[in-house]
Amino acid sequence: MTAEQHGTLRPARSSPARGEVLFEIVGAEGLEIRQVLSGRLEGPVDYLQPEDEWALVVDGSARLAVGDETLELGPGDWVWLPSGTPHRLLSTAPGTSWVTVHHR
Repeated sequence: MTAEQHGTLRPARSSPARGEVLFEIVGAEGLEIRQVLSGRLEGPVDYLQPEDEWALVVDGSARLAVGDETLELGPGDWVWLPSGTPHRLLSTAPGTSWVTVHHR
């Protein structure tokens, strides 16, 4: 990042009816901050990422399975997922907005 930046998150109501859409907010060497807008998922989605991820639910809700634990996430809830941690996004409510931070 070479200079000060600022902006506004997209409103949760602009989430797709199905699936997810990602928007990069800030990218810098080894770091990416994104907004994710979620609609209904067609089914669970498995992840095994090569980077650390911190995810915060801003609006809406989601169910996430990490190991033997199922997390019910709502506004203000966050989760830290170190690189290589298998996890499964089980469901999202339509209109769910996340902010994620990815670190390589």
